[in-house]
Amino acid sequence: MGGQRGRERRESGGDARAPPSRPSPRVSGTGDSSAASKRSAAALGYTSDRFVLQLLPRGGPRRAPAIHRGYHIRARAVERSLRAFLMGTRGHPRSQVVSLGAGWDSLYFCLKDAGLLAGSGGRFFEVDLPEVASRKAALISGSAELRALAGGGVREDLGSVKYSGDDYRLLGVDLSQLALLEGALRGAGLDPATPTLILAEVVLPYMQVERSDALIQWAAGHFLRAWFILYEQIHPSDPFGRIMQNHFSHLQCPLRSLTSYPDCKAQQMRFLQRGWTECHIMDMNEFYRSFMPGEEQKRIQALEPFDEFEEWHLKCSHYFILAASKGEASFAPPVFSRMEAPLSHRAPCFAGTVAASFVGAGEAVVGLKRYGHCSVLLAPDVILTTGGFGDHGGRHCRLTELHILIKHQEGWRSDKVRLAELEMAWDGRLFHTVNVLRSGWAVVLGGRKSPVSPALPPLCLKGLADADPLSPGNPIIELAPLPPVEGLSVPRWRHTSTEVTHEGQAYLFIYGGCSSGQLVLTDWHFLHLEGLHCQQIPVEGPVPAGRHSHSACSWAGGVLIAGGLAASEELLGSLLFLKPSGRGFRWHSLETCPPLTPSRKASDTREEAIFAWNESCCCCSSTSAFLAVWDGMRIPAQCRVSLKTSKVSFNLGSLDERGLIRMTTC
Repeated sequence: MGGQRGRERRESGGDARAPPSRPSPRVSGTGDSSAASKRSAAALGYTSDRFVLQLLPRGGPRRAPAIHRGYHIRARAVERSLRAFLMGTRGHPRSQVVSLGAGWDSLYFCLKDAGLLAGSGGRFFEVDLPEVASRKAALISGSAELRALAGGGVREDLGSVKYSGDDYRLLGVDLSQLALLEGALRGAGLDPATPTLILAEVVLPYMQVERSDALIQWAAGHFLRAWFILYEQIHPSDPFGRIMQNHFSHLQCPLRSLTSYPDCKAQQMRFLQRGWTECHIMDMNEFYRSFMPGEEQKRIQALEPFDEFEEWHLKCSHYFILAASKGEASFAPPVFSRMEAPLSHRAPCFAGTVAASFVGAGEAVVGLKRYGHCSVLLAPDVILTTGGFGDHGGRHCRLTELHILIKHQEGWRSDKVRLAELEMAWDGRLFHTVNVLRSGWAVVLGGRKSPVSPALPPLCLKGLADADPLSPGNPIIELAPLPPVEGLSVPRWRHTSTEVTHEGQAYLFIYGGCSSGQLVLTDWHFLHLEGLHCQQIPVEGPVPAGRHSHSACSWAGGVLIAGGLAASEELLGSLLFLKPSGRGFRWHSLETCPPLTPSRKASDTREEAIFAWNESCCCCSSTSAFLAVWDGMRIPAQCRVSLKTSKVSFNLGSLDERGLIRMTTC
């Protein structure tokens, strides 16, 4: 999804008062990679678009599932906008669509084939750089089906018009040259008095800001009744946004307008201040929750194995769909009429803070930039991190090296971990759990190497004597396989395992998670720690919905569970309590006031409980739990929930991405 995979139409220009500069070949050339991604998505069934296969007859490498999903949600958002416009203008004699920077887009042919342009009496205009438009015109002319749908043919005698069909015009014009653009559109038959939809998908960021702003203002002034549909990036300043910007800068295609309009509010004001009377906007997480039908979600989930939920939600939070309009009130876009619904609950009123401070770690944090890992306090002042996905020698991969942090004087030091048995090595698993038991050793459960390779045996971890902060040598970790767990029904990852006590015996409560075949688990198991077998313990109460990527910590003799993702991939904002009761346990649902924004993660320390979006970081006391909540757009905020009154009342200080974070109550 997005720029390098976005539709291929890249214009740039200079100062609005100076002659426009020639578009960068790098910018105009990003289309081929984008087109290949769109073709890959169509070939696997994410979009019903056989025409892109004709416009791009040569296949390319198969793209990753997250890219396919990005193309799908983008296509759905644009399709919804186009359908709303075409249906809303049925009563008008004519309507027209102008696709800016259309590249190899097949949207016209899809709409024409579906009969959505029949009876509209209008025309479909596509605009891109002259060399791109000429290449596309030749491809259309060479395809019998495309030529039959469009009618007409290549027109080299019409200047900017590269292909002229019955209701289709393909123009080669630099978008930064407004005078030429207006003249070319007028010459091709565009009528300013006819209801018009202007579509720009990841086009404007490649132009100089002054020129893209001028284009928006020109469109508002030029057309009597119009919609402007915009799809592009936001949030340049967070870690994901910086990586996104660096990527395009490295390609010599900087996203020029991103810092000037960094969020949805800024983009909305951009249009309202330039002549558009209404403007509705939402990011793609919100679009998915509000407008993606459940059956379509299930269809997409079944197309190929997928386990990149963090990347998927991050990408969706960094792209938006906008619909601006001008004209009579009845012409306002009903495209996103329900967009305010997810924000209808009252925001919490924070009564205080819990400080979060940066602890300088220096070289100690090298190797800690990873996700899908697990960190545990292996001994006093000794933190062991296992597994995960991160950087190794400049390559992103599953990590097989263990990382250890040792508290030393006022700081931390990191040593290379030595394994007691040279033939043993970490197997590269992700999304596993590690529990340090009272006996001093740790048990590793679950995890996966890929979404189709989850069957990993349990492991035993133990720090030997050299894992001491005063030891001059490197710490030694004993890593050994354990026999398969008797009674654990299926392999799993993204689950939780939490220590509980029942009738004086220690157990691990293993709950939820993912398994092969896109299965989201609803089951739970009590793993007896002496014999490493699962034991049946009665659990009463309503059975919660299956979930994964949730969090859990021990509390009041039971287990407190927060957030996660449902089988539908819906973000869950619930708090569950597995409470000791009679012969076993009982499920309780904790309702908070106000309701929690959906959250995802947690773990355990002595005093409080914190549930975080991407990191396992939790502390729980007898009276309160701290949670990190995520609104789908910003870095998580944190709050405290009273486990007695269920009231949300506290906010944590801002977290710091530079290294280790220390949190203390105020």
